[in-house]
Amino acid sequence: MLLVELGQAVWVQATHATDVLAVAAHKLAPAPPANPSDIDTNKVITFFGTKIAPILLGILGVIFIGRASKGEVSKVITSSAIAIIGLVFIAGALSLFFLGDYLLSQVLK
Repeated sequence: MLLVELGQAVWVQATHATDVLAVAAHKLAPAPPANPSDIDTNKVITFFGTKIAPILLGILGVIFIGRASKGEVSKVITSSAIAIIGLVFIAGALSLFFLGDYLLSQVLK
């Protein structure tokens, strides 16, 4: 009988503790964003520019050094030129994006 009463007392206190923890978790949780479908593109671009691009360029560098050490210098020069032209195209596309944004903002003023 004593064990049943002890079990009931623990059960009541445990449910009370879970209610208190739920309220505390709700009060400590960060507020939900105003519109969860919005993506902060500036942070995404910054992440790719500071984390992903250097890693990819490092991998390309290691590949180029490995090929050059095997005596395939002409292939390395060709690959390097292709990579540089690709970067120029990407920079051109980004500049056109910002130019278009600027022109649109001037037209809609």
